[in-house]
Amino acid sequence: MKVQTGYLYHIKDEFFDKINDKGLMINHEKGHARPTYFTIKDKNILWFIPLSSKVEKYKPIIEQKIKKYGVCKTIMISEIANQESVILLQNAFPTLEKYIDHVHIVNGKPVKVINSLKNEILDNFKYLLALKTEGINLFFPDIDKIKEQMLEELKQGCKK
Repeated sequence: MKVQTGYLYHIKDEFFDKINDKGLMINHEKGHARPTYFTIKDKNILWFIPLSSKVEKYKPIIEQKIKKYGVCKTIMISEIANQESVILLQNAFPTLEKYIDHVHIVNGKPVKVINSLKNEILDNFKYLLALKTEGINLFFPDIDKIKEQMLEELKQGCKK
């Protein structure tokens, strides 16, 4: 599978079974599969940013953050595949291609986020990573620990 930045994917249960991190979003909700993820390809590591359809739940959270900090870069709301979606950058985590279950399909085609939104997500994500390197962690999962585990898996895979 050719994984590309800006497309939406679903992840295998195996990843969540292996990575025990309380900051990761829950497995299933009301019988539906895991959330859809906006994907960023960064060499051998993939960054998955969960999407949610619970727009009304997140609007007041965004408003609170804007009121308090003047800006909110951890949560975005935008239209993706003709549906208003919440982009939860604060819940982003690293993974590997082997944990991708399938690309998200709508009307028989893989879903790709429009370039302007993709660039905005990438800018916000890079900003959050930069803050993290300065000691301000706004990510819920332990992204350093998860990334270390993923890089170790890659190393082990190369030794076989």
